[in-house]
Amino acid sequence: MGFDDLMRRYFGTADLAGLSPAELAAGSERLAVDFGLETDPARRFALWALMHILGTAPDLDVAFKDRAEQDAARDFMDLFAGIAEPRE
Repeated sequence: MGFDDLMRRYFGTADLAGLSPAELAAGSERLAVDFGLETDPARRFALWALMHILGTAPDLDVAFKDRAEQDAARDFMDLFAGIAEPRE
């Protein structure tokens, strides 16, 4: 499941800049519903990661009951924070 594929599935585009607030909210809601219904751990993690990038992810203890999944999510958060912060 590629990032662009997820973006197109939930938002109809790989470019979020062109979306209206209503389109972004609707796509985020579809994403959250699918996350709640997903049972495959890898797909569930991918959906959570996209929600994290968008700022809509649930807290780790709510999203993942398994400690290893929570740790993997924390690692992702740390990695994402490292690339999201501007370098001087």
